[in-house]
Amino acid sequence: MSKPLDGVEAYVFDVFGTVVDWHGSVTKALTEFSGSQDENWESFAEEWRQGYRDYTARVAAGGQGSTNVDIMHREILDGMLESARWIHLAPRWDGDKRAEMVQFWHRLDGWPDSSRGLYAMKKKAIIGTLSNGNVRLLVDMAKHADLPWDVVFSGELLGSCKPNPKVYLGALQHLSVPPEKCALVAAHIHDLRAAASHGMKTVYVQRPTEDVAVRESVKSKAEGGEVDIVVDSFDKLAASM
Repeated sequence: MSKPLDGVEAYVFDVFGTVVDWHGSVTKALTEFSGSQDENWESFAEEWRQGYRDYTARVAAGGQGSTNVDIMHREILDGMLESARWIHLAPRWDGDKRAEMVQFWHRLDGWPDSSRGLYAMKKKAIIGTLSNGNVRLLVDMAKHADLPWDVVFSGELLGSCKPNPKVYLGALQHLSVPPEKCALVAAHIHDLRAAASHGMKTVYVQRPTEDVAVRESVKSKAEGGEVDIVVDSFDKLAASM
């Protein structure tokens, strides 16, 4: 009996939220950097992340903006520190300190199963990123969290941000595989829907911080859903290969 991922030669991964815990990592970094418990740093991290989602969606749709996430994060941070909610923090953080804060996103911790599961998968297939993160961020993150990528694909390299078709099709071109032999692994159903529209296989990963409103409703095709497989860890994904 065939398995949903039979024939897949390459797995490309969304990174933020799927492979690494941006929420916990950035909240912790903000708390330690500020030396203060007086602010809601969790809320600050969430707003920064939402700014990233809005920014990348604009770029993906052809709007203005950079494909370098360090530039994005700095622009979003500067905007936040001009807002009524956070402007009181602006005098604390000059340009050098804000540059340091942007580096928080280079040092995100992996989920407990991420490194171990990726090493297991790497023995069986090509594994790489397919992220809106810029190249240096993804490389730094891989070293920090011990993520053994074979290749790093970045929106910065491929000329846009997900879900623009350039990103998915560019990865397929460089991997020299037809779409049915490449799977996107992501904790975001909208990302997987975009990949599926180009014929790629889809792996939905349940993560506690991602797709909170819809996570439990995502089902595999075998269960009448829209993705090829649903897992809650990379260990289980490796075992299903």
